[in-house]
Amino acid sequence: MTHNADDPTLTTPVGAPSGAAENSPSQAAENPPSSQAARNLPSQAAKDPLSRAVQPSPSLATENLSSRAVQPSPSLAAENPSSRAVRHNPSQATATGRVAAGRLIGVDLARGLAVFGMFAAHVGPDPSDGGVTGHLMELAHGRSSALFAFLAGFSVMLITGRRTPKTGLAGRQAVAKVVIRALVLLVVGTALTMTGTPVEVILAFYGLYFLLVLPLHRLGARPLAVIAAAGALVLPQVLYVVQHALPEDGVTGVWAWPSDADGIVSLLFTGGYPALTWLPFVIAGMAVARLDLAAGAVRLRLAVTGVCLAVLGYGGSWLALHLVPGALTKLNAVGWRDGGSAASAWWSDTWGYPDGSTPAALLVASPHSETTLSVLANAGVAIAVLAVCLVAVDAFAGLARLARPVIAVGSMSLTAYVLHIVGIRLLGIEDLPGSPLYVLAGFVVVVTVFATLWSRHFRRGPLEWLLGRATKAAELVR
Repeated sequence: MTHNADDPTLTTPVGAPSGAAENSPSQAAENPPSSQAARNLPSQAAKDPLSRAVQPSPSLATENLSSRAVQPSPSLAAENPSSRAVRHNPSQATATGRVAAGRLIGVDLARGLAVFGMFAAHVGPDPSDGGVTGHLMELAHGRSSALFAFLAGFSVMLITGRRTPKTGLAGRQAVAKVVIRALVLLVVGTALTMTGTPVEVILAFYGLYFLLVLPLHRLGARPLAVIAAAGALVLPQVLYVVQHALPEDGVTGVWAWPSDADGIVSLLFTGGYPALTWLPFVIAGMAVARLDLAAGAVRLRLAVTGVCLAVLGYGGSWLALHLVPGALTKLNAVGWRDGGSAASAWWSDTWGYPDGSTPAALLVASPHSETTLSVLANAGVAIAVLAVCLVAVDAFAGLARLARPVIAVGSMSLTAYVLHIVGIRLLGIEDLPGSPLYVLAGFVVVVTVFATLWSRHFRRGPLEWLLGRATKAAELVR
């Protein structure tokens, strides 16, 4: 059995001493020290340098990282023995180029921010209302779901081997776990959509992403990055052609089943998060997961890359809309949602969404436009957010403690996401977005308090626990 988020014996509740998990009897039993050096390091490091001590939670929500935020990182020692001193002497972090904190709790912080962004997009004020609040709400639209998709790729690599792919029996079981998670998310997402919720539920799309990218899980960072870049450049144009080739009244039969949820055509081409143009986010997340994220130089390059991609996407769209003759005129002539001007389409959804009636729509970068410029911009934002979160929790000692409630939400983001869907349904909220600001605040407070209290006593969120139980079937693979 490999140690990952499915093993309930390897974590401690939030607030517990960080050494508790290291001294877990079950862990010691499965990982006997093979040498004196191994006895002086956490036993998990001796067995697997990519152990949970440096891994964030694997899926929309499977593992609680915040409870182990202060644990030293066995993998840093495994990768570079000289770096072990950094764990005990933070002042040496600059000299070695590696961070003192071994935990990648910044990933859960990023995931928690993505959860709050989804809340803002669904139960926050309408961005088209304008003003400071409207602009802040607009920042969450599309970009938070892209961050989710980006972290989905990260999750695939955590399960199948982050820095080095698992092989043999462990590899086969890891693949089986990804497949099981994908199927569960497909079922849960479809069920939530069939309840008639006004939210475009992402979970079924998320499950499909897992299945589609699984054949790539053995590739290294560079080929994954090349595939992600190629996908961003090519797939949006393919989607444009495919959507025009589909019947105007939609597909029927098995391709549209179930009729009151997202069928295969919707999941791939016509839904809110079509796999054809969202896979680059997932593959980019897989590429980033392959990197040595404990190295300061890598984090810096990620931040710079993210900013450059965002500037290229949004800036390129602004230039295209203003320099390509007739582009704005053609877009404004179509008649967009709420009468918004297409002049804001380089970054905002308030103008509306492309309907495929003009190729000029391929020049916009609004978050839900499914264009190359949109994919580049959103991927850049996701990469930059992750890099900032990783750096921030290590550079500022008190930030990890202050952000612990957000990290707790990120560590059980599946539960948080489903809770907010259920809350929207129970409260009868139909106008999305458009709720008063206090409604958004209420969702954030309730979910954050729940996640914080729950994580103090349990390793994983309730739905994360159920998902972990479901993946136990993967252990039957031989």
